[in-house]
Amino acid sequence: MTENRNGLVVNTRVTLATGTAERDATISMTEQIPGGTKRVTLGADRGYDTHDFVEQMRERCVSPHVAQNDNGRRSAIDRRATKHSGYAVSQRKRKRVEEVFGGMKTVALQRKTRFKGPDKVGWMFTFAAAAYNLVRMRNLMAQPA
Repeated sequence: MTENRNGLVVNTRVTLATGTAERDATISMTEQIPGGTKRVTLGADRGYDTHDFVEQMRERCVSPHVAQNDNGRRSAIDRRATKHSGYAVSQRKRKRVEEVFGGMKTVALQRKTRFKGPDKVGWMFTFAAAAYNLVRMRNLMAQPA
């Protein structure tokens, strides 16, 4: 999970591959967001456009800015989300999480793990995300304001 403003990784999770693992991990990570009842937004791709996921996000005071998947079906994202200008911003910024994965695959040697088991793989993934954040912060600080 990354934050949109600077593209820093704020939470990581390694799960076993199931059909719903990414959505389940996102739900558990949003439960750890500090702030209580303060509303936050979550940008995600069309794989997250399910009625269950959108409803669970709204129950947790998370505005789901999910890309609409309306190919042959009705999207779970309605006008309530898409009418805000923040929705368009989230859709543009959500690619930052893919930039993190690209960097971790090439620089942090995460293309093919050298470890077995979710604990060791998860630890290495979190370590690589922390290293990515350090490099990203250095680059952000070097940019003129």
